Amino acid sequence: MKGGTKSPIQAVWSWVRRQPPKVKAFLAVVSGMAALVLLRFIVHDHDNLFVAAEAVHSIGICVLIYKLMKEKTCAGLSLKSQELTAIFLAVRLYCSFVMEYDIHTILDLATLGTTLWVIFMIRFKLRASFMEDKDNFALYYVLVPCVVLAVLIHPSTSHNILNRISWALCVYLEAVSVLPQLRVMQNTKIVEPFTAHYVFALGVARFLSCAHWVLQVSFQSSSRLVKPIAILSNAERCLKKMLYVLKNKVVDTRGRLLVALGYGLWPSMVLISEIVQTFILADFCYYYVKSVFGGQLVLRLPSGVV
Repeated sequence: MKGGTKSPIQAVWSWVRRQPPKVKAFLAVVSGMAALVLLRFIVHDHDNLFVAAEAVHSIGICVLIYKLMKEKTCAGLSLKSQELTAIFLAVRLYCSFVMEYDIHTILDLATLGTTLWVIFMIRFKLRASFMEDKDNFALYYVLVPCVVLAVLIHPSTSHNILNRISWALCVYLEAVSVLPQLRVMQNTKIVEPFTAHYVFALGVARFLSCAHWVLQVSFQSSSRLVKPIAILSNAERCLKKMLYVLKNKVVDTRGRLLVALGYGLWPSMVLISEIVQTFILADFCYYYVKSVFGGQLVLRLPSGVV
């Protein structure tokens, strides 16, 4: 009798698994919105979400390092995905050095270093186990559109045009950098534990990054629609925000604040990029959680997933 009793979490999960796909999609959207609302009230400084996203990404890379060192194999990993990650991290690190040197610079430097080590291991030390035939995603399908978008749509600030284009390029590349890894998993259909943990960490990092930008937009929008009674307190918060930005050297030479979203089409493209990369990994994260709750060590993906 005791063995047949389910915990509340298992009961809810069993109910969700019995629902049709449309209901599951609706529940996923509602859950995401609820998480955003919760983060809105819990996290007072939205920049902490971005730091958390980078930290989770670093944890995912550490999982890969553990896999490579312990199992001495890189089977199931995409070299192209790691190379795209190294490119956007290197570009973002350059932008961070010339535009806003802060904690993000340190995190990006550490993540770039570990990513380069993973690339070295795949290319040279563990080449024999690399599944090159499965890693067949054509990089020019993402590199060319990202470069074109960066040239056409980038932040409207007083920085050098090359810096602004570079900033946009790293945002667009980050959004699609996981696609080669998803192609490898699509080709193999079976994902071993460490690779699954790594991709799930990417999914969590993408969600936190997306939440950062969405909450940033909602915060800025709500500050424009304040009631008269709240003007004074909002002005005080804005003053504190300005002092924080000034302290971190994010003011351009013409005296305008360089808000993270900028002007023109750039804010929309940032949000679209964040939402796209979150939804790209949502399907995989669902099957990952399903596998974990089912007690399966190896994740098996059905046809059509990712």
